[in-house]
Amino acid sequence: MWYGHSYVGQGRKNIPMWFWLFALIGFYFLFRWYWYRQTLQNLTDKYVFITGCDSGFGNLLARQLDGRGLRVLAACLTQRGEEQLKEATSQRLQTIILDVTDSENVTAAANWVKQQVRDRGLWGLVNNAGIAVPFAPNEWLTKDDFMKILNVNLLGLIEVTLSLLPLIRKAKGRIVNISSVAGRISFLGGGYNISKYGVEAFSDSLRRELCSFGVKVSIIEPGSFKTVIVNPKYIGEIVPKIWSRLPAETKESYGQDFSKYFKKIRILGMMSNSKLTLVTDCMEHALTAVHPHTRYSAGWDAKLIYLPLSYLPTALVDFLIALT
Repeated sequence: MWYGHSYVGQGRKNIPMWFWLFALIGFYFLFRWYWYRQTLQNLTDKYVFITGCDSGFGNLLARQLDGRGLRVLAACLTQRGEEQLKEATSQRLQTIILDVTDSENVTAAANWVKQQVRDRGLWGLVNNAGIAVPFAPNEWLTKDDFMKILNVNLLGLIEVTLSLLPLIRKAKGRIVNISSVAGRISFLGGGYNISKYGVEAFSDSLRRELCSFGVKVSIIEPGSFKTVIVNPKYIGEIVPKIWSRLPAETKESYGQDFSKYFKKIRILGMMSNSKLTLVTDCMEHALTAVHPHTRYSAGWDAKLIYLPLSYLPTALVDFLIALT
């Protein structure tokens, strides 16, 4: 018996360390998979307010959540966008016209949401409304060019959020803010990157403030996707207009071949992903999962290029961007 006991003990000692390491890693990913795949019950009783539903991510998300039976309150900028969304969804979905840069409009929309949700509170707010142009080398732009983007992407987002916070806090709900990989890496001049860095900062502070109230805040960081926001035709029209208004001295400094300053945009356009559900699935998970992520990276370029780049030393990132 002594020999048998010694043999078994010796066998256990001979189990290689890599086996336990792989077992531990496997257990971690299995637990993580189970933890994040749990979804909430009674979704049909929950109201979600989404901005920027005329097209793109907001429009697709509204239809996606409506299909799952949630009570979607969709804000569109135009009447046409509102009508088209109604035609594509059920009668549960309600719409309202909203310009997030208009404070009176935001207040009216908040009151409308309050009437819709009543005592339930607002389960979800998705701040999706956003614009990307004008962009150019910073020296080419004016303060108004910067403010045009900041008013929509950052200040409008903040005002909508603040106006609805009491309803979200009451429901112990979710806030989902649409940022971008541009909130991690700044490739271009103009207000877009600045606005997305601001969304990241606002979301982080908001998440920490509201944690004790049971409210969760998630940030979506998409890579490059084929949406109206980066329409090549629109970009092709606005860039020459910006160039044409520059003083002769500035044009001379930068050279007449101004198109080379938008090479990065052409590269981004070629890398753009047409599968918008990669983003809306992240939004949906943030709203319907028991344990939502703090941040979601959507798109292969976000995961394999921009996210790793954001962790590299600044000097190295500057060098790599200069090569493009």
